Amino acid sequence: MVLFLLLGTSHFMSAQQVTGSVSDDSGPIPGASVIVKGTTNGTTTDFDGNYTIDANAGDVLIYSYVGYEEQEATVSGNVMNITLQSGVSLDEVILVGNRAKPRSILDSPVPIDNIGVEELKNTGQPTVDKMLTYMVPSFNSTTQSISDGTAHFDPADLRGLGPSRTLVLVNGKRKNQSALVYINDTPGKGEVGVDLKSVPAAAIERIEVLRDGASAQYGSDAIAGVINMVLKKGVEFTTVSTKAGVTTEGDGFNFGADLNTSIGLGKEGSYLNFTIGYYQQEKTNRAGTPGKDDLFGVQADDATFGDWLSANPDLGMTIGQPEMKIMDIFVNAGVPIGNKGAEFYTFGGLTYRTGKSFALYRTPYWVTDPHNLLHEAGTEYQGFQPTFETDVRDNNMTAGFKWDLLGFKVDLSGTYGRNAVNYEVGNTLNIDLGANSPTSFDVGAYTFSNTLANLDLSKEIGKFVVSFGAEVKGERFTAKAGEWASYYNPSGSGGAQSFPGLQPNNAVSATRDNYGVYGALDWEPTEKLLIGGAVRYEDFSDFGDNTSWKLHGRYSLGEKGAIRASYGTGFRAPSLHQIYLSNVQTLVSGGSISNQGTFNNVDPIIRDGLGVPQLTAETSKNISAGITFKPVNNLSLSLDFYNVKVDNRVLFTNEIGFDDIASDTNPVEQILIDNSITSLKFFVNAVNTNTTGVDLVANYRNIELGSGKLGATLAANFNNTDIDGKIDTPALLEANGYDMFNRKEQARILSARPKTKVLLGFDYELNKWNFALNNTYFGEVTWQHATDASKDQTFAGKVITDLIFGYAFSDRLSASISVTNLLDVYPDEIETGGDVVTDLGGRFKYPWEVNQFGTNGTTISGGLNFKF
Repeated sequence: MVLFLLLGTSHFMSAQQVTGSVSDDSGPIPGASVIVKGTTNGTTTDFDGNYTIDANAGDVLIYSYVGYEEQEATVSGNVMNITLQSGVSLDEVILVGNRAKPRSILDSPVPIDNIGVEELKNTGQPTVDKMLTYMVPSFNSTTQSISDGTAHFDPADLRGLGPSRTLVLVNGKRKNQSALVYINDTPGKGEVGVDLKSVPAAAIERIEVLRDGASAQYGSDAIAGVINMVLKKGVEFTTVSTKAGVTTEGDGFNFGADLNTSIGLGKEGSYLNFTIGYYQQEKTNRAGTPGKDDLFGVQADDATFGDWLSANPDLGMTIGQPEMKIMDIFVNAGVPIGNKGAEFYTFGGLTYRTGKSFALYRTPYWVTDPHNLLHEAGTEYQGFQPTFETDVRDNNMTAGFKWDLLGFKVDLSGTYGRNAVNYEVGNTLNIDLGANSPTSFDVGAYTFSNTLANLDLSKEIGKFVVSFGAEVKGERFTAKAGEWASYYNPSGSGGAQSFPGLQPNNAVSATRDNYGVYGALDWEPTEKLLIGGAVRYEDFSDFGDNTSWKLHGRYSLGEKGAIRASYGTGFRAPSLHQIYLSNVQTLVSGGSISNQGTFNNVDPIIRDGLGVPQLTAETSKNISAGITFKPVNNLSLSLDFYNVKVDNRVLFTNEIGFDDIASDTNPVEQILIDNSITSLKFFVNAVNTNTTGVDLVANYRNIELGSGKLGATLAANFNNTDIDGKIDTPALLEANGYDMFNRKEQARILSARPKTKVLLGFDYELNKWNFALNNTYFGEVTWQHATDASKDQTFAGKVITDLIFGYAFSDRLSASISVTNLLDVYPDEIETGGDVVTDLGGRFKYPWEVNQFGTNGTTISGGLNFKF
């Protein structure tokens, strides 16, 4: 079982200043908690394990840190140095160029990373998803381009298993998923994830990453693992941070500022932590410059458009990170009730985000503008580039009570979370409306919300720890149609150019509910041996029930480490989005522009017409085994093997269109004709996958070098996913010769993410200076052609180097300069091999359907941090 501990203190001033350090046998402990007993006055140790706190002679100070035995000491002077003793052995897991200690519970039966907020911020990345990419080898998230809403969410996954199979918690409570299904040609296509941009780093104390299946404890979605974001409680100082940066190409300017503070609520032991933040970024552009357009067969010397191509060698494209603005407000509060340890708590926040990305440029030979809607009359028509603009709101709030009952620790809570995204397409037109066409369109909106009630109980009985509980959850997914002008399409030209609006028959309001009960038992018959297990039963109103279980064990090697292993089953319920989503998109398929329709799983056209079965849960079998070893105090090693088999995986099919036989019309083609589309797609349980991998960590810290200390860490993930057996294609499609999940779509789950990722970091502390050099190797990725293997392309692995300087002017003011992607590394360029779809006629210079680390190049940033 994973025990999530919340550490923190509250701001309170007293008379005498006490200073000191907190350490263990191997050196200082940054981030340790120091609290004046019986008050909310507290602080945490700095990067060197030092602290300062106001306390009176005779006060009792409480020293604590995750995994160490809590220690008390009475104030008898101005200097108090404390050495904490290990309770559950902890050690570093990743120290990639950061000054504090991210830690992993080495004595636990499953691998758990523990990453502090300073480690996250010091990656130089702007949002939590990107921060984790450069902190956790098995985690990946990259910016997507020309991908409608996906460009504003950026699919993220753990262990290469897709966004849908990682459960995200906030303070141990389930975070709502986003409203968006990733339906464009990007990694994670067809999946639904949590909007990781919706929790600001400034509100987070640490992030715990459980790299093991946990459905038996938490239910659906935890096949790949669990990410728990622990919010700050009490902090001694109010902190204001600012940061700004720009790429060496002169674009992509970004600026961010946040404030975090804590106040007491008038009662001993109470706290309220408050965070407000703002971040904005400008677009970048890394489009190709072919000077011709093979997609439309227009060459550079074209008699009509040659001059336009000469003036616009990039075909008018904007390809890179989107424009974005984010505003956040987060709170975390608690108030003791009575004097027996009971507490009322509440936490949550609101994130409001706007963004603008870009669609394919409508060249003058592609779409005309005869009524001068997008250019002035009398001027030469130059074409136009539609914008895709999003308005995203994510709010999540939890309230609950904790108390003791008959020796049990009881936690009763309720959670409501909602994500909503509204779409607008700008700088475009609807040809069928002629001179009456708007030039911007409301094209629809999606929302997803969940409401949960949780009851958890646990008790230590001798050498046993027993826990059990229940959860009731309701979910709601809605799709709202766009304005009439956005989807008006009598001629089949596509409605609003680039993204036809959601039509009334795409609108939906779907709900479901489920309940789950679980029980878990840990037994420690000796000091060295731990054996445990958990079982969970879940019942869904729309597809049925599931029972998952898990066994785990750990044999301690004392202070030298441990041997650990686990085996369990898991499941993932198909999301409401995957069941009910339907729309029409304008995409590139087979070298031509076409309208593609997504039909939902309950549509009679799909269920009855094509014989597609009802969506049901994916199931998994997870095995993990590893060893942790600490040969000397400053050196720690860990190695964990894992294998995850997922059956009945929900997939999003490739485009299913007209066959090459002109003499007849098969049943699929009749559906296309009836709906004025050129191809269709749908969701179906149809594939089994087998993922095998290894996580490796080696860390050496507190190396004396000159007058400072050096730390070094090597952390790596190696993984491989295969498809087991035959893809389960519905009989009607198979009989008519259709391939439902072709080579290109298979590549999204087999090779779109790096199979190898290695982090190598060095950190050097010298007086008030800190220097960090981080290196991240992103392994190769492979794009597969839908039908022709000779047109596949593998993009080589690359190393991204980041350099960070930090200087503390005082205890209250510090500054940093970071250079991310120091050596200005870009992915391999696309080699078309004669297939225009791979680069869309030269528009894309770098890969877009598979993605390693983005295409921004070098970014230089500076930041200030002020405490008062």
